[in-house]
Amino acid sequence: MVGLGKRFFVALVGSALALGLAPLTAAAATVTYSGTLADGATYKIEVPSNWNHTLLLYSHGYVVPGRPNPAQDVGDPVVTGPFLLSQGYALAGSSYAHTGWALQEAIPDQIATLDIAESIVGTPTRTIAWGHSLGGIITAGLLQTHANRFDAALPMCGVVAGGVAVWNEGLDAEFVIKQLLAPTSTVQLVHITNPNNLTLAEGILSAAQSTPQGQARIALAAAVGDLPGWFDKASAEPSSTDFTSQEANQFNWLSQVDGPFVFAFRGELEARAGGNPSWNTGVNYAKQLANSIDNAEVQALYQQAGLSLDADLATLASASRISADPAAVSYLTDHIVFNGNLGGKPVLTIHTTGDGLVLNSDEQAYRSVAQDAKDSQLLRQAFVHRAGHCTFTPAETVAALKALEARLNTGRWAGATDPGALNAAAAGLGPLNSVAPSYLEFEPAPFLRPFDLGSH
Repeated sequence: MVGLGKRFFVALVGSALALGLAPLTAAAATVTYSGTLADGATYKIEVPSNWNHTLLLYSHGYVVPGRPNPAQDVGDPVVTGPFLLSQGYALAGSSYAHTGWALQEAIPDQIATLDIAESIVGTPTRTIAWGHSLGGIITAGLLQTHANRFDAALPMCGVVAGGVAVWNEGLDAEFVIKQLLAPTSTVQLVHITNPNNLTLAEGILSAAQSTPQGQARIALAAAVGDLPGWFDKASAEPSSTDFTSQEANQFNWLSQVDGPFVFAFRGELEARAGGNPSWNTGVNYAKQLANSIDNAEVQALYQQAGLSLDADLATLASASRISADPAAVSYLTDHIVFNGNLGGKPVLTIHTTGDGLVLNSDEQAYRSVAQDAKDSQLLRQAFVHRAGHCTFTPAETVAALKALEARLNTGRWAGATDPGALNAAAAGLGPLNSVAPSYLEFEPAPFLRPFDLGSH
């Protein structure tokens, strides 16, 4: 995994740092508590002197195995954290006992951290779970498994389609890459044991990107997973017919961000799960392409490259498929897949429209299972028009938190999560804005291969 740190961590750096805001200092005196849980995880709890009796339990995102794993009680400790402390919020969070797909450890470690926080300050008037990325699925998981401990939840850029669905989605892209770009390659799609597997995959992608035919096939790999054609938050979104730019951005997602997960970090999950939890038996890739947001792009690039799309789809249809190990599927279902029951608590999710690591279609999958469980009246979802994973400004983040609190105060959403209301609230936060707030009306694409407890 040579160079992984540069590629991966640049893509996922916290929004306040990435967007260039100056650090803030909490106005109120703050007492910080830290320690170690029974399983070795560490925790951090910050309580300001002007505590408003609201506790925010933060769940952090994926930490690459072998990387430092400190306790985190806020996603952005430079701007958002000090601002919230100055406003009287107490912050808490843990490291989780292990890195990687740490759902098994994260949920009990977060509850143990909450127990310690309550032993220090007493029972808060309100406890809100929130978190980014993998921390978003942990946040939703905390509500599903321990709803009685929380008043509301704010999953941000969260993997809320659930573990089984998102890893299946990754397998679909892997499968197209190998079958159409390097069918005789030794690159491993599952049961990953080769430490150079990611390097092999990167070589395949880089070689393909140098030809029109390879670009068309990369676009097809992106399409079966509904990857957006927008990568850089500092650039404008490509037009709906700028297929060349869209594909170049999808290549960046696959080679710089998604590739490490599907061709390397999958091995960490398999070690946890005791086998491969993903499958593509019975999947109709022609149907997935037809339902993809990238269908027109693929059609155009295949035509420009002089390739037969029908022939490539036939190749995929006839290729040997991959079966999952049932025990591993059971593990990933437990850690975690959603049943749609929000525990009677309001939930607000936020997501960028141009997120190619955790797709905005995750939100459609989460909404769908909540609707099936008759709990969708408790759920609101808001979207920010920006590329990147979790690239919210501090102002956009705090505005979402305030909208969730308004729901707790009044018992009604009452338009608080409408884009205009969220943008106005964010704009009113002045120094927390480095770019204009960008909430918008947006309908996420349907998740192409959902898996939830309501349907399985």
